[in-house]
Amino acid sequence: MKLKHGLHLAYCTNIHRGESWQETFRNLQQYTLAVRERVARQEPYAIGLRLGVQAARELADPVQLQAFRRWLDDHDCYVFTINGFPYGQFHGTRVKEQVYAPDWTTRERVDYTCLLFELLGQVVPPGVEGSVSTVPISYKEFIKDPRQEAAARENLWECIAFMEKASRKSGRRLHLGLEPEPLCYLETTPETVAFFERMRRDRPGDLRLDEHLGVNYDCCHLAVEYEAAGDSLNRLRQAGIRLSKLHLSSALRVIPTSDTRQALRAFADDTYFHQVIARSAQGKLTRYRDLDVALAGHNHLPPAVTDEWRIHFHIPLHSAPTSFFTTTTDHLTDTLDWLSSNPGACSHLEMETYTWEVMPPEMKRRSVVEQLSSEYEWCLTELRKRGLA
Repeated sequence: MKLKHGLHLAYCTNIHRGESWQETFRNLQQYTLAVRERVARQEPYAIGLRLGVQAARELADPVQLQAFRRWLDDHDCYVFTINGFPYGQFHGTRVKEQVYAPDWTTRERVDYTCLLFELLGQVVPPGVEGSVSTVPISYKEFIKDPRQEAAARENLWECIAFMEKASRKSGRRLHLGLEPEPLCYLETTPETVAFFERMRRDRPGDLRLDEHLGVNYDCCHLAVEYEAAGDSLNRLRQAGIRLSKLHLSSALRVIPTSDTRQALRAFADDTYFHQVIARSAQGKLTRYRDLDVALAGHNHLPPAVTDEWRIHFHIPLHSAPTSFFTTTTDHLTDTLDWLSSNPGACSHLEMETYTWEVMPPEMKRRSVVEQLSSEYEWCLTELRKRGLA
């Protein structure tokens, strides 16, 4: 939906299962329109579209694309952003580290991302920017040789050239957002800034970098890293890095007592990675590649060896603290505070709680439509407090 200061807000449709365009479109008809009826019945409604490679290729058929454009017009909906992070299947199977593959060292990632921009340029409305979010280069464990990063930078420059041409062709400003994530090649704000500096050294003075490549700032991810939102966002801006999109998301935060660790087993699913970063009383950070690894490792440590765990598990924005966990909502609200002071810094806001299918049963007592509607209600309330909606 359209907010103040040229902001656009949507939920990401990666919460719904489906890899083909037929499945994706069915989700839009069944769920997205139902949410729209609850939260924005009388106004243009924004869609944060997730397109895996299969759906993207099928939507590229001119007949399918024209039909989708008519559907958007008929329902007063519009697309301003695409989640291009997961390339392949994203639900109902073991995703884990495969969500980062193919990464930016590969031809497949370049071709897929360029296809998304080709599609986006044809559906984003006039006067609205179009963004695509993508993997943070790769997963750290995948990168074994400096030549892999060099290949990734070259591939990104090829994609930047494509975005420039697609922007001219469509008359829309298009940009790509690398999404830093725990244990990934771009994990922290300093790592991200350093990478962009290397991109600039590749082609000094090439202004296309600033125009078309930026960061998708995921509040859950950076909160897990114990970063302060205002400091991180200011550092990105001072480095001249575009904020392509803000993911409005929240992570699990716990004190890892024995009872809490037992309760956390309900969140250790076999589908997604749930990276854990533990912080000791002295501020030392210890990283675990997944929640089950952290749980197993902690059993061999003395009591109270850590003061806090932050876990990469996207929790509904409106979730209240329980007896064993709280969330990193403060990082999200600090991000909104920063945006209210810098309203022109980023125009794309997307709620992304894709973990619906793997949440513990007690967190899924309502329908997904009710869950999404509550996230909108929470978000819009917080945005209104800050004069942004």
